[in-house]
Amino acid sequence: MNYYTFRTIIEPDEKGTFHGWVPRLQGCHTFGNSIEETKNNLKEAIICHVQGLIKDGLQVPQEQDSFETVQTFSDKELVFAV
Repeated sequence: MNYYTFRTIIEPDEKGTFHGWVPRLQGCHTFGNSIEETKNNLKEAIICHVQGLIKDGLQVPQEQDSFETVQTFSDKELVFAV
């Protein structure tokens, strides 16, 4: 049995809904009215996307040796010398 792991990102959008996408699966995007709905929609989108890749005989890209970080900056750090 093969296992596939993908990093997903969900962010609020300007319409008050949520946009979710999978960086390793180009074009794999979805939306939802809540984070939970977007997570469920992402699961469906990933399954359909990967099934299509397999059906077309293409390699399924996977997350390998990925490193993700979130960095925080203070106002002071972001001030440029004038």
